[in-house]
Amino acid sequence: MTVTLEVRDNVGTIRLDRPPMNALDVAVQDRLRELAEEATRREDVRAVILYGGEKVFAAGADIKEMQAMDHTAMVVRSKALQDSFTAVARIPKPVVAAVTGYALGGGCELALCADFRIAADNAKLGQPEILLGLIPGAGGTQRLARLIGPSRAKDLIFTGRMVKAEEALTLGLVDRVVPAAEVYEQAHAWAAKLAKGPTLALRAAKESVDAGLETDIDTGLTVERNWFAGLFATEDRERGMRSFVEEGPGKAQFL
Repeated sequence: MTVTLEVRDNVGTIRLDRPPMNALDVAVQDRLRELAEEATRREDVRAVILYGGEKVFAAGADIKEMQAMDHTAMVVRSKALQDSFTAVARIPKPVVAAVTGYALGGGCELALCADFRIAADNAKLGQPEILLGLIPGAGGTQRLARLIGPSRAKDLIFTGRMVKAEEALTLGLVDRVVPAAEVYEQAHAWAAKLAKGPTLALRAAKESVDAGLETDIDTGLTVERNWFAGLFATEDRERGMRSFVEEGPGKAQFL
């Protein structure tokens, strides 16, 4: 399989495995959507890692496959492409991208679908589609601008240049830079910690932040208010508050 889902300690790792560069062809895109939907459904998956292996995250689309497509074919395919990445972005659980080597084009766009990005010190990220006479088509023009701001996003998209890990950290494109050998371990530690947290509250937090970024503040506050009040009906809220009162903060054990 070109993409797999493995679960350990309630953490699901969605692993790209299409050597040598994890090019994102149609089969990979469709498999990503399937596994994102599976990770969403499975109760034993409480956090998710996106990982391409020790050497490369994903170097982008399969250019040879794309070259053979005409306008009509891409009109049909572009929706499926975006749907695959959106399925990853909408996993209602914490998602971290463990970025090694190249994360270019669709690879960068896939990393943008995560809530948090841990990059190897040798990682290189970018949106080089402009060098092919194209623009990002898997959410890059939207998610990148929301993450790092429109001016910085336009710099990367207009020029197609790659940025090394330290510059990516400065731009806010990644959240942590670590030695290459530690990327997956640190991503798993981040995910495993959150996997022990209150599932519904984490979902509520993620959906409130994401929905708020896509709408006006009044609508965003309504989303937040509805989730906030709704969580008072959960066992996790009862458990968390009881533990706080009886034992102090940060000691609650959630199921």
